[in-house]
Amino acid sequence: MLKLKTCPKAYSKDQDKAVSPEQTVAKVKALLDEKCNGVLKCTRKIDTGRLGIPVFISECGDVARDIMPTRKQMGKGASVAQAEASALMELVERFSFFSFWNTPENFTLATYSEAEQLWPGKVISIEKILQSVGEEMEPDKARVILDLVRWHFHPALNVHTGEAEYIPLDWFKILNEFNGSSAGNTPEESVLQGGCELVERHVCAVIDRDRPEVPVIDPASCEDEVLSELCKCFDDNGIKYIINDFSFGMPLPTVAVTAWDPSTFPGMSEIVFTAGTSASPCKAAIRAFTEVAQLAGDFETGRVYEASGLPKFTEIEQTGWLGAGGCVKLDNLPSVEHNDIYEELKLFASRLEEQGYTLYSVDTTHPELGVPANYNFVPGFHFRERTPHASLGLFVGRILSEKVALDIAGDGLDVISDIYGEPYFIPFFEGMLALRAGDTSRAVDMFAVATELQPADEEKALSAFYTAYAMSLEERWSEAIPYLDRAIEFDDEAKEFFNLRGVAKFKNGEYALAAVDFKSALALDSGSASDLANLGLCHKFMGENDDAIEYLSTALELDPSLEFARNHLEELLGK
Repeated sequence: MLKLKTCPKAYSKDQDKAVSPEQTVAKVKALLDEKCNGVLKCTRKIDTGRLGIPVFISECGDVARDIMPTRKQMGKGASVAQAEASALMELVERFSFFSFWNTPENFTLATYSEAEQLWPGKVISIEKILQSVGEEMEPDKARVILDLVRWHFHPALNVHTGEAEYIPLDWFKILNEFNGSSAGNTPEESVLQGGCELVERHVCAVIDRDRPEVPVIDPASCEDEVLSELCKCFDDNGIKYIINDFSFGMPLPTVAVTAWDPSTFPGMSEIVFTAGTSASPCKAAIRAFTEVAQLAGDFETGRVYEASGLPKFTEIEQTGWLGAGGCVKLDNLPSVEHNDIYEELKLFASRLEEQGYTLYSVDTTHPELGVPANYNFVPGFHFRERTPHASLGLFVGRILSEKVALDIAGDGLDVISDIYGEPYFIPFFEGMLALRAGDTSRAVDMFAVATELQPADEEKALSAFYTAYAMSLEERWSEAIPYLDRAIEFDDEAKEFFNLRGVAKFKNGEYALAAVDFKSALALDSGSASDLANLGLCHKFMGENDDAIEYLSTALELDPSLEFARNHLEELLGK
């Protein structure tokens, strides 16, 4: 079981660490090479040098690619060593996380009631599970819903009490995905890093949803040597920025930075809106500025970043609300700063508990690699990628519709429907069950019904998309397009919607219109090999062979397994 202990800081220049970044890079590279060869392909510096703020990526080797959805990780820092260390530790945290989940021996499968019998008094309370989705319900009813699924139970450390509690860990994974995963030179460093990420995502989700007036931080108060040098890097290159206090009453300070380059926006750069959280205001601001540099491509490369914790702005006017608050100094923000990381972690967990929140941490350290890694979560914290209409029934229903045997899943959905009184989400899950059963006609009908019942645009968009997807399985391409139009009208930030509409138009022979949709998908994810390949096919069928060859070649560089792209490329090249 995870045990935390004193952890003095040995490095505090741009981030607070137990050892220097140079030591981290040397140690982790050696361990990866010796213990887990094939996880790391390489690290490399990718910034252009314009800002003078280093950015690194770590590329996955074949071993990591087999278990991880990502192919590369980015790292940031005010120094070259810190940026490389950051990229390496991103790889370690994700490799450790997915390896942990791919090991069945890590879990005990049980319903909630069975877990209560296995570990009396040591199972996370139903109230905490309900808190994780912001729901009030009679515990007996909640237990009935929880007992519809056999959960993956694993012990987690309650950081405040120091005691272990048994957790249905896949419940929190379905809520948070791998948000909250972390790695560090020590367990204490890792857990605090994960806690900082949770706070950052929570306050960003709440502030983005409500758009309250937030304090503006006076740049003149950023007096720390490293931080002032980062500001100077932006100032010297004409980069405009707004610094905001996003702490929102949390024990840890969160600093948001919105930045853009008037000389290159919108042609070769974007507005970057991101945030950083740390134990002290200064380190939080450093994290935010280096995160901007990581995402911005030096404001000159045309790089398109993928938004996560905060949305993307496409017009300067959209940032106006960020400059409307009163001005504050950086040191006005909260702090738990101490020369021992463990003391910071204890103070953070204690103050969090006073606000009614509990920090939990699971040890996910890879047994061969041995670099400390954790999965952390706080029941009740928000996450932008999660629906604001969360409920116990919604997420248990999702698990039933996706993973449980069809006959049992249907009965389970009936139980949830009885408890909630025919909730809006049941028809959608019935559509998912119909898809799994191969009954695409029923799936179309249920998704169409679900679209009209959803409480918000994002949910309506998803239901409309699945209506079209079910139609596509029956090759009803023309009928699918109006549903995809509707999905995009409700939510124009999902690349999958543009991709399927592009496919539908391509199947109808509308190659120029299909190309527009594939370009829209690429604007949301520039590294989508399938969309690049599809765009190449559009150009081929429009007789634009040079463009077709370029797109197909690029797609295959990103994903050599795309055989259809290879066949068309070889045909164009006359092989």
